[in-house]
Amino acid sequence: MSTLKDSPEQAGGPTAGDPRRWKALAVLTAVQFMLMLDVTVVNIALPNIQDDLHFSTENLAWVVNGYLLMAAGFLLLGGRVADLLGRRRIFIAGVLLFGVSSVMCGAANTSGLLVAGRFLQGFGEALAGPSALGLIAVLFTDGKERGKALGIWGGMAALGGAVGSVVGGLVTDFIDWRWTFYINVPVVLLALIAIPRLMPESRMARREGQRLDAVGAVGVTAGLVAVVYGLLKAADEPWGSSTVLVPLLGGVAALVFTALWETRVDEPMIPLRFFRNRTRVTSNVISMMSFASFYTYAFVATLFLQHVLDYSPMETGLAYIPLTLATGIGMGLSTGLMPRIGVKPIVVIAFFGSAVGQLIAAGGFDPDASYVGGVMPGLVVFAFFNGMGFPVLINGGLHEVTGQDSGLASGVQTSMQQIGAALGLATLVPIALRYVNDHAGEGNLPAVASDAYALSLRVAAGVLAAAGVIALLLLGKVSAKPRDAHAEAAGVLAEEEPAAATGTGPAPATGHAPEAANA
Repeated sequence: MSTLKDSPEQAGGPTAGDPRRWKALAVLTAVQFMLMLDVTVVNIALPNIQDDLHFSTENLAWVVNGYLLMAAGFLLLGGRVADLLGRRRIFIAGVLLFGVSSVMCGAANTSGLLVAGRFLQGFGEALAGPSALGLIAVLFTDGKERGKALGIWGGMAALGGAVGSVVGGLVTDFIDWRWTFYINVPVVLLALIAIPRLMPESRMARREGQRLDAVGAVGVTAGLVAVVYGLLKAADEPWGSSTVLVPLLGGVAALVFTALWETRVDEPMIPLRFFRNRTRVTSNVISMMSFASFYTYAFVATLFLQHVLDYSPMETGLAYIPLTLATGIGMGLSTGLMPRIGVKPIVVIAFFGSAVGQLIAAGGFDPDASYVGGVMPGLVVFAFFNGMGFPVLINGGLHEVTGQDSGLASGVQTSMQQIGAALGLATLVPIALRYVNDHAGEGNLPAVASDAYALSLRVAAGVLAAAGVIALLLLGKVSAKPRDAHAEAAGVLAEEEPAAATGTGPAPATGHAPEAANA
């Protein structure tokens, strides 16, 4: 295992002044960019995939939904397993699985093989995503540095989702849809080579004989998978149908059972104390609402550009370039302002500004709209304020999290984001689709479709405004001051080579690890 033996302060990894921690962050953010890119990169390629692999219209949705379902359902488990077994170890396993399944998707010659590959990609993200965020929480212990690092990481994640449509359109038109999956391979290889050299292993302190809470793991994973599955099926089936109600109610029952179980075991997978922090819980809830709105916009805007304005895949991808730029500017401004004015003011501004952007975008959805005068104003305003929100929500979701629970915290946060994305696709997008079905007989289908997409965005704007109110009322202050190093690293062990081999063995098992505190 990596020991970074040249560090004078500790043997477990880069010190506070060691530039290698920023190199490690660069690799981790590149992987997160790739993971989020894969959520949206295939959207524009779906018609080509359908033609080549003979997908039915109903089954085609699983190219996107399979990824979301597995990622959302297993993220909590992935985060806790990373805490217990080693964050670097689980991160590498997740990245390797993601890379192998990406090649599997690109080489798929049947629809079933492609969907299976997407399920495996989602599971790879469930392992790699929370592990990466947990590594950042351990590596950057200074409050201001951690805020900056999380801002960069969260910003790149958001940028990956935003740029996915651009990349997907260009790759599909100029090369082939299969390369929307093959482009992951270089990033995977970079991570597999660099991370063992840049990052030490870290895991939570474990008492002898301590085991993973298997019942809690199965219960929360099954509950989330069932709930997300029910939400996704609601996009195609009535809410009152057994296809929707059975998984939804079964999932809720599993989660309630898990919550009760966690109160009765000595070593719960999800300690209930984790949810006693109001700021952390609020950040996760409004993150879910943010992602529901974002993915609704991305999906609806793509439909409008291709089905109403008759854009090609390449033109659609290029149309999202201002969104990518505005998102990046918003993230940069947010990251710079966070240490000065705090998290809460930025969150409130970001959500209300994003809601205004959604309303402007809805007003520009017209069959005769031009891109510059109709589509772009709302796109830019929404993207700018939405980008402002990503870094601060990442920071709020990890508020007062020690190394003991960093993997769990990141798993909870990323899971809420994926559930939000699924919720938006399952509840907000069908508003538009059902409107089209109800008014299709009126003639002038482009006008009906434009009105439907605009209606969906107005509802999404209401969701963002509600999130802004929740943040204003419930979000506490997130301090940028460094926390006590020993408290921060409580329960974190930096794994190293034996002392005889390195001359600098691990600290005694005293309940905290100074070497990890300075990581």
